[in-house]
Amino acid sequence: PSSRSLMDKLNRTGPSTARWGPPLATGLHRSSASGPGRRRLLLSTPIFYANGPPHLGHLYSALLADALHRHRGLRGAGPGRLSTGTDEHGLKIQQAAAAAGTSPPELCAHISALFRQALTQAAVSFTDFIRTSEPRHQRAVCHFWGALQEHGALYKGSYEGWYCTPDECFLPESQLTERMDTQGRTYKVSLETGHEVHWTKEENYMFRLSAFRDPLQKWLRDNPRAVSPEPFYQRVLHWLGDDLPDLSVSRERSRLQWGIPVPGDSTQTIYVWVDALVNYLSVVGYPETHGEWWPAAHHIVGKDILKFHAVYWPALLMAAGLPPPEQILVHSHWTVRGQKMSKSLGNVIDPFACIGQYTVDGFRYFLLRQGVPERDCDYYDDKVVKVLNSELADALGGLLNRSTALSINPSNTYPYFSESCFPKILDYRETKALGRASAEDYEFVVSVASLPLQVASYFEDFQIYKALECIALCVRQTNGFFQRHKPWKLNRNHPAEKLWLDTIIHVTLECLRVFGTLLQPVIPCTADKLLSRLAVEPEERGLSNLTFLPRYNGKPCPFEGRQLGPDTGVLFHRLKKSSQHQIENKRL
Repeated sequence: PSSRSLMDKLNRTGPSTARWGPPLATGLHRSSASGPGRRRLLLSTPIFYANGPPHLGHLYSALLADALHRHRGLRGAGPGRLSTGTDEHGLKIQQAAAAAGTSPPELCAHISALFRQALTQAAVSFTDFIRTSEPRHQRAVCHFWGALQEHGALYKGSYEGWYCTPDECFLPESQLTERMDTQGRTYKVSLETGHEVHWTKEENYMFRLSAFRDPLQKWLRDNPRAVSPEPFYQRVLHWLGDDLPDLSVSRERSRLQWGIPVPGDSTQTIYVWVDALVNYLSVVGYPETHGEWWPAAHHIVGKDILKFHAVYWPALLMAAGLPPPEQILVHSHWTVRGQKMSKSLGNVIDPFACIGQYTVDGFRYFLLRQGVPERDCDYYDDKVVKVLNSELADALGGLLNRSTALSINPSNTYPYFSESCFPKILDYRETKALGRASAEDYEFVVSVASLPLQVASYFEDFQIYKALECIALCVRQTNGFFQRHKPWKLNRNHPAEKLWLDTIIHVTLECLRVFGTLLQPVIPCTADKLLSRLAVEPEERGLSNLTFLPRYNGKPCPFEGRQLGPDTGVLFHRLKKSSQHQIENKRL
């Protein structure tokens, strides 16, 4: 079929919001057909290319997805899955295996195991780990290819252009620049990645990508949150304003043996990116049972693979008769002391070494606290130490230790709140503070009370770093409250003093309970330790019924009088500064 006949078919039966409906929201107070706030959702990381071990960038993608997945689970938002895995086909892996003196399957098995180990060690709560070498995935890819053929989206043609093997893609002249080697020879490289390209001419299967420019533009206009954050949405719209040439979707089998053969044509291998993208369908049972989950999918991807996910993937899905994913959440990259990570510079950050140096939760917290999806972020070890010591060891850990110390709470219980010491007032800005509490205390309590919804809103908007910024601010305010009233100077044997002392500790522990609950998606082990110290039971740790300081509102508090959990010591140990050379030597 011609491009025009394909467009006619699309106009009759193809992508439209009338047919598919708008994306279902993931918010706390939004509803779906499965009931208020209850619906299925697939969160996915990219599948990681199996030509080398995991690095910082891989872990960052996975931690963003994991935090969203864990937060959603704590909200009781409905069935959820978190998929990840390894992309194991392509010329790059074929060449890497040959250089290592091994076979592609052996190389992939080794690298895939490293990724599974790294993600498990980083406490990534994935439910699905897909390998593109698995039979279930290959069957899904072949069925997907058949759907593209059936809908007239493929044709065979001669293709020539600049091919980048490390990036596994053809690049137009506008995305190339020239460089000179040490012998004075000029060669072309990708502007985006700096990888060398080679002129390639082949007879391949082509995908009618040009036919999908209008449908893709309509999809984005109708769904302004389909690509987030906003700068990346605008970037995709800009791409769609340019020419959208048809896409080569196979390679000659004589050049590329390590991949899935084109069904019915043993001379061709399916292009690695088409193969890889189908993993999001493979994990949900395509072509039989994917309808239970698709298109309720949110892909977390790095900005370097945005075009593949926000242009090629939605177009391929439309051509195969499927709706695009609900949302593509995009993050930027990590540099190291201002430089891009590269093997040649020797500055690739090894997640295993960092977890050993800073603990699992410490490294998770740093990446999610400092990573800003809209812009590249810089990594250096001194910054990690400074952030973790300041916010986890001193502010959070110090607050827990001070407020549960036997010297001020000898009974080791969750003390009672006194309404006479901290009476409820309608507006602390207009009413003179009553009891022992100050206007500043009321302001701080309002901040903590609003924190759960604020954090949920930031998670919803893919701004986890802002959620953690708000929590860190409230932790500082709570420390200020505790320091301001100096409970260690109050006399527990004096009835009035005891009421105020217990109230100070009660408010502080209530704040810590909120912080511990909200931090579970980011630092699960540390949050568990904190909540266990406060004697908060596992069934009391969800977000849907999180109530802060109920006694202030005249309601019973289930924790009052409860024996605190055992003292397990320091919540988060202060880190010592290590020289850059020491840490680099450990990585080597």
